[in-house]
Amino acid sequence: MANHKSAIKRIRQTETKKQLNHLQHKTTRNSIKKLKNTSSKKEAEKLYKSVTSNLDKLAKKNIIHKNKSANIKSKLAKHVNSLKSVKSKTKA
Repeated sequence: MANHKSAIKRIRQTETKKQLNHLQHKTTRNSIKKLKNTSSKKEAEKLYKSVTSNLDKLAKKNIIHKNKSANIKSKLAKHVNSLKSVKSKTKA
């Protein structure tokens, strides 16, 4: 156990930051899964923007490595581009 007030405070701060980082990372992973399971191109493009934003934030804070972020974004972009756009069926 820590003997100094500053060490005790540092332990509290570290635990708080650890929990916040874990939450942000888990949220991003869940949104990536949601994007991968999407079949609609329009919805996937919307989700892609938010996922890339989250990945950039995680990389900026060193929660994940910047190259890992870039690799994930690249794979997701390929996935989104491979989806077929759904055309509306209207009677003419």
